[in-house]
Parts: sequence; structure tokens; C-alpha cells
Amino acid sequence: MKLTTREKSSLFFEGVSTVILLAMINLAIIVILQWIVRHNPGVNSGIFIIKQSLAFGPMEIRIWSYQRIVIGIMLVIDVWVLWWRLMRRYRQYQQDHIIRELHYIAQGHLDHRIPFKLNGSLQDVITSVNTLVDSVVQSMDDERQVEKSKDELITNISHDLRTPLTSIIGYLGLIEDKQYRSEQDILQYNHIAYEKAKQMKGMVDDLFEFTKVQQHGAPLNLMKVDLDPLLEQVSASFELEAEKKGIEISTHVDPKPLMIEADPEKLGRVFSNLVSNALKYGRGATWIKLSASRYHEMIIVKVANNGEPIPQKSLKHVFDRFYRVESSRSKATGGTGLGLAIVKGIVDRHHGQVSVASDEKETAFTVVLPASQTAPSEAAVNGDSAKAQSAESLG
Repeated sequence: MKLTTREKSSLFFEGVSTVILLAMINLAIIVILQWIVRHNPGVNSGIFIIKQSLAFGPMEIRIWSYQRIVIGIMLVIDVWVLWWRLMRRYRQYQQDHIIRELHYIAQGHLDHRIPFKLNGSLQDVITSVNTLVDSVVQSMDDERQVEKSKDELITNISHDLRTPLTSIIGYLGLIEDKQYRSEQDILQYNHIAYEKAKQMKGMVDDLFEFTKVQQHGAPLNLMKVDLDPLLEQVSASFELEAEKKGIEISTHVDPKPLMIEADPEKLGRVFSNLVSNALKYGRGATWIKLSASRYHEMIIVKVANNGEPIPQKSLKHVFDRFYRVESSRSKATGGTGLGLAIVKGIVDRHHGQVSVASDEKETAFTVVLPASQTAPSEAAVNGDSAKAQSAESLG
């Protein structure tokens, strides 16, 4: 920290004034001591005896002038007092600089940090202040991001709901205004409105599920679950849709039984969303494979298909809410863009990890979960998850 010219001048004059004051005090002490010695023969005799009895070193050097001893002691004290006063004033200037920096930051300059590098406890204060400002800025950025996300949420939901709602109103309006030629037209309009209403319900269900998984305080209904029948049930629920598209769904679990502590309803939602995602977006796929295995205390579940690969630039965004690989928000493939965000939210709440890899051979979503929710530390879970994913890729 650099002192200003005014502070340097003030520090210099304080040093000079302190030296003058100490010199005057020293002179006064010496005069008083000399007066006491002269006017007290007993003191004078005592000092003489002490000087005779003191000898230093092998050559028995004697100090016959007590004034030199007194002056030496006073010089040591003077140096210490001078250093103490100057350091006290210097630290006061440091504190004044820190306070000015704090006032500057408090005026709204949150991009500013206290740049000083000091020794001692003041550096701890500076570090704490800078860390606090960083935390405040991060909190403000997070709050802005939350507000932005809320705006995007409202915009996207409004956009997604408006299209089917417009169709429902339009076709029901035709029926209401008797704009039909036959009962067959009424049935057709009613069927279209019904399908659009189901589409809207799916969107609302996805939104409701997404908001639930974002509420981290909501409890999980944990119980021991065998993944073999769970994955078989998921596979069976999509079998008819897969047959229509010429896709074969298969499951493989090893070892059996493969038990995991989890919320079965939410876990089923994870794998259902992944299979549904493969059916919707795995263009050209001929198979979808669900496999589960165990690696130490981690359970690995992979949902893979041999359809069209996901572009590399999209891989890191697929778990973002409302993100879709296709550029438009067309409903040709259905969905709200919340399915994979729900998957990630549920997996996170189970202290696991989900990842995706895609190439010309296959697109695979890998879910790694702890076998027990009485899991160790988060760092340990992350480390085991990474090892488990590596083992799965090698296997």
C-alpha cells in the first residue's frame, strides 16, 4: 500500500516530534538522576560499590560511568517508542485506506476490490471483504439468472400452451358455431381437440414434475427397489409405441436381483423419460437397450439407441430446461424440453450423476447412482461416479 504525500509528511513530522519529545524526556531524566546522586552521598557511595563489583569478560572490563548505562537503556527504549508510534500511525493510515475502499465499494462499485497486500491481521480483513463482495456479486448474478429463468419459463410455457389451446378453441368453436357438415366432422373436430388437450396435460404434468424436482426440501419416498422388474416395466410400457416405429426394446440387468435405495416413482420417471426421449429423437433407430450393473457401491444404468447421433455442440446443453436439439419449437416430435431437465433433477436429488455420449455407433445416457442413500460425502460420490462411468465405458 502506497502512502500519499500528505501521509508521508505527517508520518515524518510525527517521527521528528517524537524524537524531540524523547530527547527532552531523556535529558530531564539524566538531570534528575545527577541531582539525586550529588545530593545523596549514600546513593553516590552505593553506585561506586556497584561499579567496583561489576566486571565483564575475561579481561574484567569495568564500566565506571553509570551515565552511559542509563543513556544506553534510554536509547533502546526511545527506539522502541519511536517504532511503536510510527507503526501505530502507519496502521491507522492503512485502516483509513481500507475504509475509503469500503465506502467506494458501498457506493455501488461492486466490480472493485481492495488491492492492498498487507502483513498481519489487516490482510485477513481485506481478504474477507473481497470474498464477501465476490459472494454478494455472485448472489446478485444468481438472482438475476433466476429472474431471467422465470421470464424464460413463462415465455416458453406460454408459447407451448398457446398452440394446442388455439387449436382446441378453434375446433370447439367450429362445433359451437355449427360449422360442420356431418356427424363425422363433429367426431373429427372433437378428436383433434381431445388430442390437443392431452398434449396440454402432458406439458402441465412435465412442468409440475419439474417444479417438484427443483424443490430440494421435498422428501423422497426412499425404499429398496429391484431394478430388474422396474426396467422391465418401463420397457413394457413403451413396447407398443416402439413396435409401430420398428424399434426393439430390450433390458439386461446383471447381477440379479440388483437392489438400490431410491424413490421408485421418481426413478421410474427417469428411465421413462430417457426411453421416451430415445423414441422421439432417435431417428432411424432399430433398437433401444436398457442395461444396469453394479460397480462397488454405485449402480450404473444405461439407456442407449442406435439412432441419429446428437450434434457435439448440443451434448452439453441437453439437460438444460426447454432445450431442444432441433432449432424450432415444433411439436412434430412432441415434448416440452423439460424431460431431460427432470431426469437430471431427480438424479441430483438421489446424489447421482447423469451424462450423455453420442456418436455414429450409438447415443447413450448413463445414470450413476449410489446403491444406498446413506451415502458418503459428495466428493466421494463424485469420485465413485467418475470411476463407475469409466468402468462402464471400458466394459
